[in-house]
Order: sequence, then structure tokens, then C-alpha cells
Amino acid sequence: MQKPLEGLKVVDLSRFIAGPYCAMKLGDMGAEVIKVESPGKGDDSRALGPPFLEGESAYYMSFNRNKKSITLNLREKEAREVLHKMIAEADVFVENFRIGVTEKIGLTYEDVKKIKEDIIYCSITGYGHNSPYREKPSFDVMIQGEAGLMSITGFPDGPPQRVGVAIADILGGFHAVEGILLALLVRQKTGKGQFIDVSLMDSIIAILTYQAGNFLATGEAPMRVGNRHPMITPYESFETSNGYVIFAVGNQRLWENFIKVLGREDLNEDPRFADMKNRNQNPAELKKILEEITRQKTTEEWVAVMEKAGVPCGRIRTIDQVLTDPHVDVREMVVEREHPKAGLIKLIGVPTKLSLTPGDVTLPPPTLGQHTVEILKGLGYSDAEISGFKDNGIV
Repeated sequence: MQKPLEGLKVVDLSRFIAGPYCAMKLGDMGAEVIKVESPGKGDDSRALGPPFLEGESAYYMSFNRNKKSITLNLREKEAREVLHKMIAEADVFVENFRIGVTEKIGLTYEDVKKIKEDIIYCSITGYGHNSPYREKPSFDVMIQGEAGLMSITGFPDGPPQRVGVAIADILGGFHAVEGILLALLVRQKTGKGQFIDVSLMDSIIAILTYQAGNFLATGEAPMRVGNRHPMITPYESFETSNGYVIFAVGNQRLWENFIKVLGREDLNEDPRFADMKNRNQNPAELKKILEEITRQKTTEEWVAVMEKAGVPCGRIRTIDQVLTDPHVDVREMVVEREHPKAGLIKLIGVPTKLSLTPGDVTLPPPTLGQHTVEILKGLGYSDAEISGFKDNGIV
């Protein structure tokens, strides 16, 4: 069955997370993604671990399925010529170098456009090409802090917290995919490629949404409130006899059902809790009352009775509990594929489910330079030329 992006060719010069995540998602949907890496070292994330599976980094493999790997020493003229041939056949070019690097190696948008006029060139950086901070180094945790996300993550009496995954990098990858798909639509209509400037900083600012809206409306910066929602109460985690349970009581009807299950319908007579506005003004007092009740039963017992009453609730589960849940099996969110070095490995599946043209994990994460010979032959190089490249450190 054909995939949505079959026939699309992507040259991926990115490393770590943001760019590789973007290119991986394009590969999931059928694009041919060629990952260009340095000989002997490759993507820096190949060295991150443990864990390693037969020498292959689990971290690296999380962001690089559905790609082919070629090694090119771009300091050498011959390697750059190979890259130029690849670009001439490509539709999309992805890079996430620091600002200034592409100028040094002759791979700016203007340089690449001379090779392929209608190329779609996606650049992912920390702050963006026209930012006053454009030359600052940027790692995910720095962006989470600089963009305000950490200021609203964590409990009021504790330090600011980073989100438990590299959310700035991953969102940058998502926005890069969005930009590329939109540019492909434009090219289909106009025949023109374009430059896509994705900033990790912008990617976090974009998801501040109602938190940013609160500041823009009032001039007051929102602060950390732990697991609580700033405008819905109760909407957070509560301690039980064996862990925690989450209640999301999003409107007055749910509140009525909620307190009925708790046996505390008298809370409606307390003006502090009678409606959402007042509950939002007295969250600490309400939580103290509710946790005296929730500690009397297990998490599983509360989930059972609240689900029966139609009150949104849930458990706080560990990753091992999540990835062994029947949902994951049915939704194919963990798949097994054969890796050339690590053997049978498990990978996260494709989350976007298309009924007619579904994506899939067809290629395991490549070993360093695994497809170098295949790609060079596809570009028309002879066995003798390829041997020469190897002997001279070009690949």
C-alpha cells in the first residue's frame, strides 16, 4: 500500500533530536530519508548512553528509524560533490547546525538553491535566524528555561522543573514537519521551493497558549501550581492509600457527580467550593479536604468508582506499565524490527493512523554508514570510485 510521502527524497544533515525527529516522521510516511553523518563518529547521539544494544545507542535509535545512513567527510571537496549530487535529486534538505556553520561549509539556503532551484530547505535552530540571540548555543533544557516553560512546571514550594522529555527539541521537529508539508503544498501550486526557519524557542512559546493568554490579559505572570490546573478545580493528582489518582473535574455537572461519589455533597453548601470560580480561589483548602478522603482507598478503587460515575480520572503510571498496556499492542505503538547489529529490537510505532495510506516502521535505525555504498552506486559512482573514496577518507 502506498504511503503519503512515497517518492519524496530528503537529505538530512541534522543530529541529536530536533532535526532527526523531523526527518524520522517524514520517513514514517514513506519519504526516502538519507542521513548524512561524519565518518567514524556519526550523529553525536550515537555516543549517548547507556543503554546500548550491541554497541548501538538506544537514545540514537529512538530518533532515527526509517532512514538510510551515508558517511561523508564534508571537509573534503569530493565529499561535498557527492552531497551536491544527492541534493540535486532531493526535494527536502534538513539541517540543525549552529548559526554560521552552513556559511562556512557552503550549505546555506542560497548555496543549496543553486544546486536545486525548487528545494525545500528546513533549518532548525535554538532561536531562529533573525533573533537577537541567534548565535547563542541552545540545548533543550536551556530553551525550556529561557522560553518560560520551567517557570510554570513544578510545585510552588519547589524549584522550576524541566519536562521529562526533550519537549523543545521534539516540538521543534513537529513544527519542522508542519513547515515542510506546507511548503510542499505551495510548491505543488507554484513550482517554487522555500526556506523554513524553525526556532526551538518559538516552538515552546507557541504551546504556552492559555498561560501566555493569562499574562497578556492581566499583565501578571503565571506561576507554578504543581499538577493543578490554573483555571479548573479540582484538576490534579491526589494521594491514595497506595499511590496517586488524577481527577479532572472540568465543569459543574462533573463536580456534582464527583462529590456524590465522595459522599460529600455538603461541599456545595460551602461558599468556597460551590462553583468553579470559588473553587479556583481556594484550591489548597479543597485539596486538603479531598485527600483526607482519597487516602482511604487505593488508586484502582477510586478509578473504578469514578469511571462508573462518569468522572474523568486516571492513574499515574510508570513507563513500563504504559508500554505493556493492551492499548499499546492494539494501537501498534511498540513494534519489533530486526536490526543488523542489535538483533530484534523494539521501537515506538507511528502515532498518526491513516486509513488508506498508513505510515509504518519499515527500516530500523541504520548503523553508521550502513547504506554508503548503496547510495553512492545509486548516484552513478563505480566500484573503483567508491574504493577510492574509502581509501582517501572521503566516506
